[in-house]
Amino acid sequence: MQILKMENWIFTSLDTLVKVGITIIAIFTVMIIITRISGLRTFAKMSSFDFASTIAVGSVLAAIVLNTDQSLLKGSVALGGIILFQTLFSFAKRRWNWFDSLFTNKPMLLMKDGKFIHDNLKKTNVDTNDVYAKLREANIKDMTEVLAVVLESTGDISVIHKSKDVSLSNELLTGVRKK
Repeated sequence: MQILKMENWIFTSLDTLVKVGITIIAIFTVMIIITRISGLRTFAKMSSFDFASTIAVGSVLAAIVLNTDQSLLKGSVALGGIILFQTLFSFAKRRWNWFDSLFTNKPMLLMKDGKFIHDNLKKTNVDTNDVYAKLREANIKDMTEVLAVVLESTGDISVIHKSKDVSLSNELLTGVRKK
């Protein structure tokens, strides 16, 4: 009996493999159609909500492909529902400022002119070591090269290099919380 369970864990039937293959083709075709209708922003990582939507879509896709008991129709409706909700959410953010401010994280300035803004690091729960890692990734060799570091609404950290001839434009920091 134990050997049979091990075989089921390692191997599966040809019928199941065929069903998984057909499901992959069908569900990805549905995803392409949904993405073409809703636009490329569907998988953009512009906000934490977009990120959560992308995770939800991936989870539904995996469940449909790997669980042979799930129907393609049920999965397609779930995917369409997630994308529709994301589209409505994006519309509401553009339409009403109060909605945008209530549900969207605003970017936060973590460093200016090579100096950490420690209060902002605390507010965002970002450690200086995380920023140092991003500075190295951005090929910063000295703190004097740093004009600004911003924690974006997506959770990414942007590093703006100092230039000899150009100062930091206030327009570039539109929407970024300084404190």
